[in-house]
Amino acid sequence: MKKNKPSPLFYYIALVMMFLSCNALALETDAEQPITIDSNTATYDDLSATSTYIGNVVSVQGSIVVHSDKLVVYFVDGDAEKLVFTGNKAKFKQTPNVGAKDITGESFIGHYFPKINQLVLIDTATVWKDDGIYASDLIEYNTKTSLVNAGEKSTDTKRVHVILKPKSKEQPIKKSANQ
Repeated sequence: MKKNKPSPLFYYIALVMMFLSCNALALETDAEQPITIDSNTATYDDLSATSTYIGNVVSVQGSIVVHSDKLVVYFVDGDAEKLVFTGNKAKFKQTPNVGAKDITGESFIGHYFPKINQLVLIDTATVWKDDGIYASDLIEYNTKTSLVNAGEKSTDTKRVHVILKPKSKEQPIKKSANQ
């Protein structure tokens, strides 16, 4: 009797389900996930312990996804210590919790410190979180707690612009004349 082999479609569906379940894990497990990077070119410099990725760069760690034109990864003792992404504008998104609205942002320069869950957006930075928009030349975002800090305490000349949108009201349920 001949055994039935699973079709290639079965493997494709299994792979997609595995990918979706991994992306469903958010905040708490993002820092524990590997960082994957796709780009047009990649260069590693052993002397400076850096790797440079150029062209349509997509980096992913758990639910955190960053799109940029260029990414430079700085290593310390073989671990990724800091990732610097640049672009016209570089963009990020993170799913804070399963079923929650994504937190998104953009800036011309970003520094991501995976060990301390810190993302620093520099130069015309904007973050969209819940029903608020935060804009400044400097925004710090904690990828574990979703805390947004905007602006610089050392100067009054650089301002923070925040827009808080009201939550949409639910339409009242109309009762029929028979009730």
